[in-house]
Amino acid sequence: MSATVRVPAKVNVQLAVGGARPDGFHDLANVFLAVGLYDEVTVSEADSFTLTCTGPGSVPVPEVPLDRTNLAARAAIELGRRYDIAPDVRIHIAKDIPVAGGMAGGSADAAGALLACDALWGTNASREELLDICAELGSDVPFSLVGGAALGTGRGEKLEPLDVGGEFWWVFAAADGGLSTPAVYREFDRLSPEAPDPVAAPALLEALRTGDVEALAATVTNDLQPAALSLFPSLKDTLDAGTSAGALAALVSGSGPTTAFLVADESSARKVAAALTGIAGCRSARVASSPARGATIL
Repeated sequence: MSATVRVPAKVNVQLAVGGARPDGFHDLANVFLAVGLYDEVTVSEADSFTLTCTGPGSVPVPEVPLDRTNLAARAAIELGRRYDIAPDVRIHIAKDIPVAGGMAGGSADAAGALLACDALWGTNASREELLDICAELGSDVPFSLVGGAALGTGRGEKLEPLDVGGEFWWVFAAADGGLSTPAVYREFDRLSPEAPDPVAAPALLEALRTGDVEALAATVTNDLQPAALSLFPSLKDTLDAGTSAGALAALVSGSGPTTAFLVADESSARKVAAALTGIAGCRSARVASSPARGATIL
């Protein structure tokens, strides 16, 4: 017996970050869009716990931990704990979301494993309980379960669904190298010691609601971008290259180092992706549309 779940990547069209809280987290106004790049998580019955992971072409992904520290493993363990089920499963992650790229690939895998275990074990956990487990696992995990578009507040885990009036096309450039999310937040704190309370931009929410790509391009922001560029200066060259190729907006995705380019339509996306492919510092350029469905049992 096994269950397979497909889970999307995300892009933050607005990431407003407040100052550090006493618990070390930051209050956010995080406008999420799920995008059509997916990991697939398969959970199978087994005699003991194992976890495997492959990328495109079934090649190993050495950056992904294969022990119980992996968020997908932790999701299975927590659901099993709540229902008194030993997590004796094999989890296989087929990755297509860039690793350590600011697109919530690890969070997506956690949401996928959680939903797959729920289906495999027949626990019939409520949506509220699944979201509660997701919030325990990480700030981005609840959105990976829900997908679509949402405003995340608190540390990002409190979600308010958002209406989206059309389809938006993106190009995502995966960088050579990685960035540590905690390191980016530390640099943010250094650069922005008096960060204001984060608020979602009404103009951006209206652009999403109406499906107006030009208006969305004029309003996308990422408060972590200066910190990411400080730690990874060559990302600016990639951002400039995408803009020169015709992107309407360019920004670092989340904590980076993946860069995201909002474009007018699919043909424009292909053009920008072609221009970015092979430039210095860009490992790959991928085209995807949004919004995408959240975690889905296949």
